[in-house]
Amino acid sequence: MTISVLLADDHAVVREGIRHVLEGSASDIKVVGEATNGLEAIDQAGRLSPQVVLMDIAMPTLNGLEATRRLKAKYPSVGIVFLTMHESEEYFLEALRCGAEGYVPKSAPSAEVIEAIENAARGEVYLHSSIARFLLRNVLSKSGSGEPIDPYQSLTNRERQILTLAANGFTNQEIADQLVLSPNTVHRHRTSLMQKLGLHSRLDVLRYCIRRGLVDSQG
Repeated sequence: MTISVLLADDHAVVREGIRHVLEGSASDIKVVGEATNGLEAIDQAGRLSPQVVLMDIAMPTLNGLEATRRLKAKYPSVGIVFLTMHESEEYFLEALRCGAEGYVPKSAPSAEVIEAIENAARGEVYLHSSIARFLLRNVLSKSGSGEPIDPYQSLTNRERQILTLAANGFTNQEIADQLVLSPNTVHRHRTSLMQKLGLHSRLDVLRYCIRRGLVDSQG
């Protein structure tokens, strides 16, 4: 299934580069339109009905945050992924309040932008690893109990599936076949979940899953 994407960024060279990357690297993504500001993004979303809008924050006329708020009010099913230079708490939290499904810094690899778009098209949330680490630190700093936060809770449903399959000895290709994903996507999920859990090898993954009862230690 092809994912239709609207690009919203006020810099033509950035839009051209993103279009080239998306259409050259992801066969399931098609850029259907471009907008130079938030008002144009809202107008084109109404005319083109994209599944996902890849949105910058700092744009003239109407910024990406306010545009997202209005888009979600008019077209709640459209997925919004922020691709921005801002990595601060203020912008990130406001993006979540506006209803965005993804938040990726422009410094991230193109593969992560593609994954964020694919997640948003499925109605799933994608957060870059730096943002996920910030969230964890933020929760820990505001926890008055001092009790440790279980990092397993930060995993997406897809990451939990892949974690269990990996612990049971399945290769990336076998996992990809079972979940109808590409091996590269499985690899990205696997890398992400291992970072979140602080695991460094397949043996670490197996031990972790045995401790959590996700795999039979006697099997």
